[in-house]
Amino acid sequence: MPKAKTFEESITELEQIVTLLESGDAPLDEAVTLFEKGMKLSAKCHDQLDKAEQKVKLLTENEEGAVKTTDFNSGEDS
Repeated sequence: MPKAKTFEESITELEQIVTLLESGDAPLDEAVTLFEKGMKLSAKCHDQLDKAEQKVKLLTENEEGAVKTTDFNSGEDS
């Protein structure tokens, strides 16, 4: 069974598909197939990001269960 792609591998492949579709050089049948594959990759990446966000929230909960969020630019808690 093939190894699952990492988030980074999926994003790279998605970028390649977008570039191919934007070039307009792919025949219609191939373009539709690429579009379908791109949509699946996009959904997979979105799901991976959602899961990562949930994990970060769990890791940053304080003792009272409130989520402590930090703006990376300001370094202040919100």
